[in-house]
Amino acid sequence: MTLFPRPPVLFCDFDGTITLSDNIVAIMQKFEPPGVKPIIDDIVSGTKSIRQGVGEMFALLPSSKKEEIRSFVLETAGIRPGFPELLAWCKEHDVPFYVTSGGIDFFVYPLLEPFGIPADHIYCNGSSFEGDNIEILWPHACDDECANDCGMCKTTVIRRFPRDEYYRILIGDSITDFAGAKLADLVFSRSHLTEKCRELGLPHIAFETFHDIIRHLDQGGLSS
Repeated sequence: MTLFPRPPVLFCDFDGTITLSDNIVAIMQKFEPPGVKPIIDDIVSGTKSIRQGVGEMFALLPSSKKEEIRSFVLETAGIRPGFPELLAWCKEHDVPFYVTSGGIDFFVYPLLEPFGIPADHIYCNGSSFEGDNIEILWPHACDDECANDCGMCKTTVIRRFPRDEYYRILIGDSITDFAGAKLADLVFSRSHLTEKCRELGLPHIAFETFHDIIRHLDQGGLSS
């Protein structure tokens, strides 16, 4: 696309961005496993890494709850308006679209299935239900350049697309997107990510729906 200085590539968060709610938070609020609140507080305060905290939270839930949890997410998550249209825009303009999610495979993949996104364009955490309690797996851990213990490391994915070759666009809303926002050429932000971008002076455009993003992309990402 000639509107951008380099070929654009999009990296899009899942929980609270593609979906209307943060599904991990919703799961923990719904099922309320004993001991979960201190773990959440530790993640928010930075006392525990995202990988450690998420792993510990799901370890509080029995594996027998798998289908109940998945059904709950599928019924309640909701997809943000304009998402199919954004995917169509990317296809029309030959712009790569990657889902970079701190969510878990057993609910991320079913929610995205209707949209036809190739599996190798979806990055998320894994899971095992072989033990008594849920175990979270980390197939996309941090590379040598990231020491944040992210779990699903968004900066590792972004670095596979060098800045001098790609115009890197991140779409997100929360703490898991902060590090990636520092690497992006442009950020479309919601909620806590907007506050963080303002604090750090990062180039960003606040959005509510994916229709907003499409409108800005048609203008080369420039705010109007």
